[in-house]
Amino acid sequence: MASSKEFVNFVLEQLSGLEQVSSRAMMGEYIIYYRERIVGGIYDNRFLVKPVDSALVLMPDASWELPYEGAKKMLLVDNLDDRDFLEKLLNEMYDELPLPKKKKKKKVAE
Repeated sequence: MASSKEFVNFVLEQLSGLEQVSSRAMMGEYIIYYRERIVGGIYDNRFLVKPVDSALVLMPDASWELPYEGAKKMLLVDNLDDRDFLEKLLNEMYDELPLPKKKKKKKVAE
């Protein structure tokens, strides 16, 4: 089941207090970026984040869920109504998230 645009818009609205939050559609689901780093995504109308140490500390009882078959488990964010918590979560996670991969330049034929 693909995520609904309404759910994606709700999550993005809850994160609107942060600058540089964006999403990218990918095969019916959505990757969530914070300041150009991937924090997680929206899968089957669930907001899942990468299980970095700070997320584990802030959500010690979060359930581990598969975003899709064959993927690594991620943490379910279930308190989406708490904007302050969501902002704190993304800010705390930021330094632990990998830098974006550099895009390879295409070679020009001579």
